[in-house]
Amino acid sequence: MNRRSSAFLAEAVATALLLVAVVGSGVMGERLAPTNAALALLANSMATGCALVALIVTFGPLSGAHMNPLVSMAMAMRGDHAWRDVPGYVVAQIAGAIIGVHAVHAMFDMRIVEISTKSRPGLALMFAETVATFGLLTVVLRGSRDRPDSVPWTVACYITAAYWFTASTSFANPAVTVARALTESFAGIRPADVPGFVIAQGVGAAAAIWFDRSVSSA
Repeated sequence: MNRRSSAFLAEAVATALLLVAVVGSGVMGERLAPTNAALALLANSMATGCALVALIVTFGPLSGAHMNPLVSMAMAMRGDHAWRDVPGYVVAQIAGAIIGVHAVHAMFDMRIVEISTKSRPGLALMFAETVATFGLLTVVLRGSRDRPDSVPWTVACYITAAYWFTASTSFANPAVTVARALTESFAGIRPADVPGFVIAQGVGAAAAIWFDRSVSSA
């Protein structure tokens, strides 16, 4: 297996494990605290943050551990890897995310294939996704430029916090958003709400890229 193929495989596995953490902890939190959404969200956010540290440290040397199409595109725009690698990253991330959701369903004895009915509509949540994604991409771009060793911790801390300070609970990732439409669980999102989230994430990422370039050239 050549280096590019190894990177794509690593991205698929890393993203699958990320979704196992995101969705699996949501299922567990909801089952253990069915009447306490705040406690379920606390468990969900903490598990996701811890998993992010482990996954970025483990898979960073193999693929960069982007686990997010917007991160892969932003890194290509900055010249960190070739544009020809982006389609492979995106396919691997989306496929890995979907596999991760199915793995959670298998572990928790749920239907393997589900379609979410969890409603997340409206401009407020879309704006929340713009803010969440702007922050995430800014942390990734600035951290990888100035303090690369700190990226696992800064990304994990940001996402853990953003679960709580954004109205959308900070999806901030198109691959994650698409995959979460395939689970009827605490972490789900209605397919009808996915396009708005993805558009908002793209806007947030574009703003972060502009900001990174602006402050870097100052």
